[in-house]
Amino acid sequence: MAQKHHRSAWILGLTSLGFFMAMMDAMIVTTASTAIRTEFHISVAMLQWALNAYNITIAAVLLVGVALGERWGRRRVYILGIFIFTLGSIGCALATNITVLIIARMIEGLGASVMTPMSMAILTNTLPAQERGRALGIWSGIGGLALIVGPSLGGLIVAKLTWQWIFWINVPIGLIAIYLSQQQLPESTGVAEKIQPLDAGLIMITLAGLIWALSALTKTVTATSILVGIVSVLLGGWFIWRQKRSVQPLMPVQYFNNRTFTGANLATFLLYAAMYGVVFFLPQFLQIVLGGTALTAGLGLLPWTGTLVVVAPFAGQAVDRFGSRTIAMWGLLLQGLGYLVIGLLVMTHHTYGWLVLPLMAAGIGLSMAGPALQKAVLGSVPVTALGKAAGIYNVFRLLGGAVGTVVAVLVFYRFGAGTTATAFTLGFRAAMISAASLSLLGIMCCWQVNE
Repeated sequence: MAQKHHRSAWILGLTSLGFFMAMMDAMIVTTASTAIRTEFHISVAMLQWALNAYNITIAAVLLVGVALGERWGRRRVYILGIFIFTLGSIGCALATNITVLIIARMIEGLGASVMTPMSMAILTNTLPAQERGRALGIWSGIGGLALIVGPSLGGLIVAKLTWQWIFWINVPIGLIAIYLSQQQLPESTGVAEKIQPLDAGLIMITLAGLIWALSALTKTVTATSILVGIVSVLLGGWFIWRQKRSVQPLMPVQYFNNRTFTGANLATFLLYAAMYGVVFFLPQFLQIVLGGTALTAGLGLLPWTGTLVVVAPFAGQAVDRFGSRTIAMWGLLLQGLGYLVIGLLVMTHHTYGWLVLPLMAAGIGLSMAGPALQKAVLGSVPVTALGKAAGIYNVFRLLGGAVGTVVAVLVFYRFGAGTTATAFTLGFRAAMISAASLSLLGIMCCWQVNE
């Protein structure tokens, strides 16, 4: 029993480490952006590509990478992903101009694209069903820790050393993770299916185009961004049409015949759409309206993001006991109510203290719904399909975040503006209410989820 517990601890720790590294690198760059822009003498618009290139690459190659993991072995592809991610980090640290940095960030994204879904698949495949909820809760909490320490750690490193060190720290961690994963993680495979080059190309272009177009729309509406978005949707439709007729599909459409799989993925989309809309505007509100600094704004998010570390492991245990649907619905409700309270009271309260309780409620809700929906998605498919299911789950998560940010921006500028504190508050209130609506809408999707 002790040996089994020891092995489970290694599996949980090493799979969580990969998720943490992938999430951390998306967050830690934000506080180093000013230093990078100053050294390379570039505009904010150009700098944005160094931030977006990472997420766009992850979205583009995620399903293809997952298919390779099912074919070659999940542990093998997970380790390969960490290796590529580490190489990309070295490239980022050695970059002498923005072009090299963007290319290196894309290499990082290439590795990170398989680190999250393969870690989910390895963890779920290895542990018995009655332990998965708790394990996925801890996994989510450790990944959520990146939301807390990422910006703060990035700021500390830039202040004490140079911005290159936010990438150098990945190298020893990556090498250690590769060695230990080779020693401690079990190997597993799914169905070894042949990857059709046309299907791979279609899904990569579709997802990259959608994420790029949605990211561009948060800044300004241009003919290019609209055209890219339309073309991406059309190509996505072609991809789905081909998947329905394929003997060995890259994304098995028949999974969506399962009501639990479909409902949990749609709820995941809405959960993260709501969250990322708030992530985009809340730090700005804390600075523009409440007069905080970048540091105090980051600390002000702790009642919200800190709950991921504290609550998620216990939420995972609750999922094992009470079922995915119940915990997911309560989580989405708490998140929605937290955002709604902030949206309704923001015009009459002008100090930080009143935000703490609704932020904690929203954070607890996210910490509950995340592990519940993960378990629902992964538990609705055969063990041989865990990798593909994890990949599809992460596609819905990424697309939800991108769509949610766009919705929040559009709603913000429909009701407010960034010109004055009052105008910003009006827009922020509308964005918070829209985020609450998305979260509460997710409850309806959960009715499709089996306990």
